[in-house]
Amino acid sequence: MTKRQEFYLLQKYDEFELREYLPCVIAEVKVYAQYSSATSSAFASLFNYISKGNKSSEKIAMTAPVIAAQKTEKPESNDWYVSFVMPSGSTFGHLPDPSDSNVTLREVGTERCVAKSFRGRATEELSRKIAEELRLSASIANIALSDETRICRFDPPFKPGFMQYNEIVIPVSSKG
Repeated sequence: MTKRQEFYLLQKYDEFELREYLPCVIAEVKVYAQYSSATSSAFASLFNYISKGNKSSEKIAMTAPVIAAQKTEKPESNDWYVSFVMPSGSTFGHLPDPSDSNVTLREVGTERCVAKSFRGRATEELSRKIAEELRLSASIANIALSDETRICRFDPPFKPGFMQYNEIVIPVSSKG
């Protein structure tokens, strides 16, 4: 079974969860494209990195989810950050450098986020709807959120759509 990004459940609400994600390292590709093609265009570079496409020719375990993030509340933006979370315990200094200049490694510290899961193919329309519901629910619970929205996909694209498990994850605002 594919390892998942580690977190602690801080509080379960009716509509979402408040989580604390542990520090990690991500391999990330910035793509300027529509959502429908952003993940697939970045996936090859990321998969190549973990499949010995790095300067040490080292194989790195695949983890879940594959994350497509927008760091703005403007849904019409075509700036996407597609990333793989490196295996638990990975540190920035001990991971091999990417061979592909499009892939960057980035450390992410401990962060609190809200998350809402859903089933089905994570289309742009469905993901945006779930993100709007999550933002509204968090607002009602007096939780201020950042502008970033992450669409987290846990299943391969060939799995039937109705069986796919996904989450929308939004970091809690660091302001205030």
